[in-house]
Amino acid sequence: SFLDTPGHEAFTAMRSRGAQVTDIAIIVISADDRIMPQTKEAINHAQAAEVPIIFAINKIDKDGANPEKIKEELASMNFLVEDWGGKYQSQDISAKKGTNVAELMEKVVLEAELLELKADSKKRATGTVIEASLDKGKGYVSTLLVQGGTLRIGDIFLAGAHTGRIKAMFNERGVNVEEAGPSTPVSVLGLNGAPSAGDKFTVMEDEREARNIAQKRSQLQREQGVRTQKHITLDEIGRRIAIGDFQELNIIVKGDVDGSIEALSDSLLNLSTEQIQVNIIHKSVGQISESDVLLASASNAIIIGFQVRPSTSARALAEKEEIDIRLYSIIYAAIDEVKQAMEGMLKPKVEERIVCNIEIRETFKISKVGTIAGCFVLNGTVNRNTKIRLIRDGVVAHTGSLGSLKRFKDDVKEVKKGFECGLNIENYNDIRVGDIIEGYEEVEVKQTLN
Repeated sequence: SFLDTPGHEAFTAMRSRGAQVTDIAIIVISADDRIMPQTKEAINHAQAAEVPIIFAINKIDKDGANPEKIKEELASMNFLVEDWGGKYQSQDISAKKGTNVAELMEKVVLEAELLELKADSKKRATGTVIEASLDKGKGYVSTLLVQGGTLRIGDIFLAGAHTGRIKAMFNERGVNVEEAGPSTPVSVLGLNGAPSAGDKFTVMEDEREARNIAQKRSQLQREQGVRTQKHITLDEIGRRIAIGDFQELNIIVKGDVDGSIEALSDSLLNLSTEQIQVNIIHKSVGQISESDVLLASASNAIIIGFQVRPSTSARALAEKEEIDIRLYSIIYAAIDEVKQAMEGMLKPKVEERIVCNIEIRETFKISKVGTIAGCFVLNGTVNRNTKIRLIRDGVVAHTGSLGSLKRFKDDVKEVKKGFECGLNIENYNDIRVGDIIEGYEEVEVKQTLN
C-alpha cells in the first residue's frame, strides 16, 4: 500500500504519522529545484521513525533538470546514494511520462526483501487509523490500514475513544470486501464516532470490554482537555494590561476529514502573537450544525468550514445570531484570511513623517501680532495646518503649530520648496535668524503580525 502525505508546511503532523505507519519511505525530490525545507523535515521524520529511505528524483524530463545537483545536496546532508558509493537507493524518474517508475518499484521490492517484512495474518487484526470523516448517508467512515492479522465484517473493534462492530468494508476503489489482511487499506462503517488520525485500532473479543475501554479513554480525553485549558493568572492579566490592546480570537473549525482539521487548527494556533491570541474552542468532522452556531454565539467565535457547508437550519440561525461562517477549500486561503483579519484587529501605529524644512532668514517684531519670521523653504512643502518644531543649534526649542502663513501680504494655504514666505508661530515669539523650522505630519500605519 502507498500512503501519500502532503508537502505543505501545515501538514507536519501528517508527515510524522505517515513515517511511523510505513515500512519504507520514498522521498520524492524535484530534479529542477533544490531540496525544500519540508523535504528535509520528511527525511527527519523517516529517520526518527527508523524507516529505510529510497530517494525518487522526479521531473527529469524537464528543462533545467539536474539530478546530480540533488545528489550533491543529499551528500552534504550525509545521505550518500548508491551511485555515489553510499547505502541509500535512489532512482531518477519522470512521473509524468512514467520513465523509470518500474525500476523504482524494483528497488522498493528489493528493500522489502532485505527487511524481510512479514506479518501474522491469523491473529486478531491491529493497525492504524489513517483518516476519519462523517458521511451524511453512511455515518462515520474510518480509513484503516491493517498492519497485522485479518479484519473481517462483524468484528468488534476499538479505535481511540470509539468502538463499534464492522458493518461494511470497502477497498480503495469503493468495492465491498469481506476481509482485509496485513498492509491492506480499507474504509469501514460501524464506529460510533470519528477517531483521530493516527489512533491505533484493535479487534476485541468482547463488546462490553471494548465499550468500557472506549469510555475510559474518552473520560481521560475530557480530563486532559480541562487540564490543558489555560486559566488566566495575575501575571497574564498584568501582561495584557501592559500591552494595552490585548485581544482574543475564538475559532470553531469544522472539516471533512480529521487530518485537514488538525493541520488547519495547528496553523491557526501558530498565528497567535503577544497582542492577539487565537483559541480553537472546538474542532470536529462533519457539516456545520446548529450546536456549532450556538457555541459560536456563546463564546463570541467565528466558524471556519473546510470542505464542508452549514445545514439549512444552521445557516438560518447564523444569520439570526449574526455569526460569521467562513467556508474554504484551500488551506492556505483560510490561514491568509485569518491572518489578515488579525492584522485588522491591531490598532494602527502612528508614525511621524517630515514634510518640510524651513530656514529663518529675518525676523520682525510687530506689536499685537508678535514676532514674524521671513523664511525660505529648503525642501518639501509647508501647509497652513502643518505641525512644526523650532530647531536651534540642532536642539528642539519648541513644538507647536503655525499662527499664519503668507506670501508677500497674502495669506496662502501652502508654500513649496525654493520659495520665500512669512510666518509666525502660535503663542511663541522667541524666533531668531538661523533657526530651522521642521514641518511634520502624523500618519497611521497598519500593523502586521510578527
